[in-house]
Amino acid sequence: MNVEQMMNGLEQKHPGEVEYLQAVREVLESIEDIVNENPQYEAAGIINRVVEPDRILTFKIPWVGDDGKVNVNLGYRVQFNNAIGPYKGGLRFHPSVNLSILKFLGFEQIFKNSLTTLPMGGGKGGSDFDPKGKSDNEVMRFCQSFMMELHAMIGPETDVPAGDIGVGGREIGFLYGMYKKLRKEHTGVLTGKGLNWGGSLVRAEATGYGNVYFAKEMLATKGETFEGKTVAISGFGNVAWGAALKVTELGGKVVTISGPDGYIYDEAGISGEKIDYMLELRASNNDVVKPYADEFDGAKFFAGKRPWEVKVDVALPCATQNELNEDDAKSLMDNGCMCVGEGANMPCTPEAIEIFLEHKILFSPGKASNAGGVATSGLEMSQNSMKYSWTAEEVDEKLHQIMRDIHEACVKYGTDSDGYVNYMKGANIAGFIKVADSMLDQGIL
Repeated sequence: MNVEQMMNGLEQKHPGEVEYLQAVREVLESIEDIVNENPQYEAAGIINRVVEPDRILTFKIPWVGDDGKVNVNLGYRVQFNNAIGPYKGGLRFHPSVNLSILKFLGFEQIFKNSLTTLPMGGGKGGSDFDPKGKSDNEVMRFCQSFMMELHAMIGPETDVPAGDIGVGGREIGFLYGMYKKLRKEHTGVLTGKGLNWGGSLVRAEATGYGNVYFAKEMLATKGETFEGKTVAISGFGNVAWGAALKVTELGGKVVTISGPDGYIYDEAGISGEKIDYMLELRASNNDVVKPYADEFDGAKFFAGKRPWEVKVDVALPCATQNELNEDDAKSLMDNGCMCVGEGANMPCTPEAIEIFLEHKILFSPGKASNAGGVATSGLEMSQNSMKYSWTAEEVDEKLHQIMRDIHEACVKYGTDSDGYVNYMKGANIAGFIKVADSMLDQGIL
């Protein structure tokens, strides 16, 4: 395999799909040697097959606003690869949603799901609908219209969507209700469900918990723990909330959160009622963090800026893709940051990652350290299949073990000759090998 030749072909075939091409390049550069050492992959066209989705479904979503006006949004489902299990990946409702973003997310999901060791393939979906500022009734009507199209394409053994940005418990409830009505069945076709009707404990916190568990394993390789460490977190949604809870539990001090309007620096630490307030901010549907500074004495708000200029030991980007760039990475290095764990999907730009690898700090890619959310979705699927519920402690322990196993796989495939663990390389190789070997076993499909 020649990576540049492969990328040139993809750029001509999919011009302008920047995020998707970025995600593919990162994986191909990591697995190039493995592919070239295993001619059976080339003979079966594994790379050409894995970089293209099995199918892309696009549909219109008409819905009526409270003012009686008819609105039309676009809906998508990218079913990328189901070699190891049903397509699995979230739904994102946000104005920025387009095919490039969904293809990048779906591609990442293939290998992330593979790393969990659970039987889940990769997919992603969503819409350019913006739930911000919409009434509950408007969100309900939109979700019902969305599911009118989606329901025929998904199922508990076919494709199991979950939530993502803009799709929380409210949206999952409306989507599931419409699916149940249309299909006349009560199955585990969506994850992130309410606890009263098939959901799993710890699901809301899981991505943030998993990110911190993975960082904990990385720190342990250096004889370090979270005890006494200062931590910068971006975002203020479920991922950031879960991460803040777990960092605090492990003895660290979270000093930042962020939103589209800027970031909060709280030198005293974000814990207790302050973490609870993050949920109030999210529930307000205003997508801003400035009110935190008005609520708590000593907290400072920095408008239009990102938290990576703050001096911290650990950075956990938990907001969105490409939120931490080259200059941010330089600031973190200048300030002595020793560990960066991606809690969002591809939040660090390639230039930022290059700096982290050059400095040989502890750095984990999202497909490894962000996998806790989908892992717990997989655990929810298992509970649905058994018609049984585990306790929060049981789910948390299973999640913790999955993150340990992912860390072990990354170390196995990512340790360089000088002993440095390139977690990005390790995650990409470990995730790819399982998928590629499964594709070989099943023939040309």
